[in-house]
Amino acid sequence: MGQLDGKAAIVTGSSRGIGAEVAKLLAGDGAAVVVNYRQKAPRANKVVAGIEAAGGRAVAVGADLTSPEGPAALVEAARESFGGVDILVLNASGGMETGLGEDYALKLNRDAQVNMLTAAAEVMKPGSRVVFVTSHQAHFINSVPTMPEYEPVARSKRAGEDALRAMIPALEEKGISLVVVSGDMIEGTVTATLLDRANPGAIEARREEAGRLYSVEEFAAEVARMALADVPAGHTEYIGGQDYLGA
Repeated sequence: MGQLDGKAAIVTGSSRGIGAEVAKLLAGDGAAVVVNYRQKAPRANKVVAGIEAAGGRAVAVGADLTSPEGPAALVEAARESFGGVDILVLNASGGMETGLGEDYALKLNRDAQVNMLTAAAEVMKPGSRVVFVTSHQAHFINSVPTMPEYEPVARSKRAGEDALRAMIPALEEKGISLVVVSGDMIEGTVTATLLDRANPGAIEARREEAGRLYSVEEFAAEVARMALADVPAGHTEYIGGQDYLGA
């Protein structure tokens, strides 16, 4: 028996990387999981197959969170497949991709986050938990400068966090708690790869400055842990990057 038996979770952006690992961990603890992807169906199906092979329950759902129908599609899939939504992990993010428009970072990192939570909150029961995943580079952007290549994304993610935090009073009225997990750069993520491509040596420099960087698996474990952690609404869990905490 897992701690999440009988619970249903949506993990956005979970066909690979941190999201995929979080989905596997939640499923391993008993939750039925909606694995979300935007384009890469085979990757998402592989995550689902792995969960099912381990005895868990999951379904892959393609949905572009920046589209009007994307968030609703994920909620409907969770409701139809598993009876509702108890855990929402807002992991999907981006903005360093090319060819998606100058305002894509804000659309995904702020607007889509709010729309996803708004849609899910309609069916979430009292006691449900929302986990927003962000980075120190975004969370602390107003007090600690980041690399120029990442600043637009960092500011859009900070705008997303602020918008979600503004929803906390209304969520608490429904018995839903929202917490934030902020992490230093994570080894092996798409963002880290793109940053290192735009600014060669950036990851190595940050590794030396911080002493160590968390792996995808290590960080995902912390995100999954916050799905049940006994912390108040609005709590921020900091992972790595101790130098930021003194800022």
